[in-house]
Amino acid sequence: MSQKEYSEQLQEMQISPEVCSFCMQAEKKLAERFIEVDHILDQNQWKVLNSFRKNRVAERHFETSTGYGNVDDGRDTLEAVYADVFHTEDALVRPQIISGTHALSTALFGVLRPGDEVLFALGAPYDTLQGVVGIREEIGALTEFGITYRIAELKEDGSADLDAIASSITDKTRIVEIQRSKGYSFRHSLSVEEIGEIIRRVRAVKKDVVVMVDNCYGEFTETIEPSDVGADLTVGSLIKNPGGGLAPIGGYIAGRADLIERCAARLSSPGIGKEGGATLGVTRTLYQGFFLAPQTTCHAVKTAMLAAQVFSDLGFAVSPSAQEPHYDIVEAIALNSPERLNAFCRGIQASAPVDSYVVPVASPMPGYDRDVIMAAGAFVSGASIELSADGPMVPPYIVYFQGALTYSHGKLGVMKALQCLIDDGLVQLP
Repeated sequence: MSQKEYSEQLQEMQISPEVCSFCMQAEKKLAERFIEVDHILDQNQWKVLNSFRKNRVAERHFETSTGYGNVDDGRDTLEAVYADVFHTEDALVRPQIISGTHALSTALFGVLRPGDEVLFALGAPYDTLQGVVGIREEIGALTEFGITYRIAELKEDGSADLDAIASSITDKTRIVEIQRSKGYSFRHSLSVEEIGEIIRRVRAVKKDVVVMVDNCYGEFTETIEPSDVGADLTVGSLIKNPGGGLAPIGGYIAGRADLIERCAARLSSPGIGKEGGATLGVTRTLYQGFFLAPQTTCHAVKTAMLAAQVFSDLGFAVSPSAQEPHYDIVEAIALNSPERLNAFCRGIQASAPVDSYVVPVASPMPGYDRDVIMAAGAFVSGASIELSADGPMVPPYIVYFQGALTYSHGKLGVMKALQCLIDDGLVQLP
């Protein structure tokens, strides 16, 4: 494409040459970081490919099942592939799991019993999980079943407080939950190495406690996963990283075989467990999405790095910085005003392939106790591996920006978000 054609494409998106130039200068600063991300991609892609080969994935595994789904070799082999990639004894990978919160809820209800306690090791969990636990009152929460919770608060700098975690473990503690991604906070997301440090400290206090890691947004951002450093259960959503942008629904739980059995009994029913559950024609896309997941995640990480560089160059606080390792696909940018948060999300929505004409507005959302603005013109509803942005309408008005099936699309989204801020007179280029 010639420079003229390139300029015409940007003009059609109403992106000025000045904004394009500013973002391109930011991109040049990331050349070495992008090479590092590509090395992670290579290792993860080969790991997934080798698992497909080892488990002899064949075209027959893409066939559908209906009704009870009692005989579904494709579903069972897919779970073997997940268990192999995550280096666990077993895995539960099902389209019946509707979200990451549902996967986490399934694991919690599957393992915990009345009188047990769950300890959240990194402060209060993500908003939607608070209703599951009973931190926020909801029908059917764990607290209704005589299950209690404790919270180990973070240090002032947002890092894990190992001493607080250790001292919070009691005889009743059955699960220690570690949320890898930052959620709606400005703390840094955890590396697998940091998760391993927490697990070792927990094991020193109570060897038989179950460590469960909320791995949402973190899969394939490193060459190892939490299950490689001792997590008993690793949990996530297929419409985030591991679905590769193709999975239309689903979630996974990977870990110890005895715990997976309990989770499966909770997801279906006692006596059925993993034996039932029709796939209804989605198996092919779950396999293909998982195969593409390392590459899709790589694109999303590069997009996050570009956003970090662009907005830090403009003087905004970002987490993580562009030059720091990214342990999930989420980039937090403190925009410091509701108008900027609205404009940023409007730019992301306008650059989406679906519903680009829609203007996002803050509104109440199921599972949240505050108004949230969400921009996501996605092929799969709610798929945050696709280009998206959201944030609660509270100071300092942080936007949580994530996804992009391709880096080219992600780069365009960053430019359009910046353009909307400039058009509204909320940001000036230096």
